Amino acid sequence: MSALRNLGLNVVKASVCLDSSGKHNKFAITKSSTGRKIDDPELLEAVRLTIINNMLEYHPEASSQLAMGATFGIEPPTEVVDVDIATHIDIYDDGPERSLLVVESADRPGLLVDLVKIIADINITVQSGEFDTEGLLAKAKFHVSYRGKPLIKALQQVLANSLRYFLRRPTTEDASF
Repeated sequence: MSALRNLGLNVVKASVCLDSSGKHNKFAITKSSTGRKIDDPELLEAVRLTIINNMLEYHPEASSQLAMGATFGIEPPTEVVDVDIATHIDIYDDGPERSLLVVESADRPGLLVDLVKIIADINITVQSGEFDTEGLLAKAKFHVSYRGKPLIKALQQVLANSLRYFLRRPTTEDASF
C-alpha cells in the first residue's frame, strides 16, 4: 500500500479470493489527485512494476509464478471472500453538555476530515475526538454538542442518517477499472 501511495494512488476497493491455488487479492486504484481511475499507460506500467518488485522483494518464493503469470491463473477465481465492513453509528449522552458519537466504518484516505465536515455541516460542534484504525476498519469517537448541550434524539437521528448516507459508498463494476 505504501508503494502505491508513493505513486500518488489510493486503493478504493479491495477483494480477497481464496481458491485451490491460494489467496488472490484484487485492488481498485484511483489517482489521489483526482479520485479517477488510472488511464495513463505509463502510470499503469509503473503500478505493474511496483507490484512485481514488491512481490519479488517480500515474497521471493513467488518469482517463478510471477514469471509465468500462474499466480492469477487462466480461470477466474470461483469463490470470493466478502470483505465488506459494516458501518456502525452510535450516539450516547455523555454528561450535561455533550454527546458521544461512535463511528466504525471501512477506512480510506481522508475519512476523518470528511466525518468532521459532515458533522460541522449540520451545525454540530466537535469538542474532541479519537481516531484509530485496525486493518481496514476505522474507529472514530467524537464528543459533540449542539449549542453547548447534548444532542436531542431528533438531531441524533439527523446526524446518524447523514453519516450513513455519506459512508454508504456505491459499488463499481470491476470492468470499469
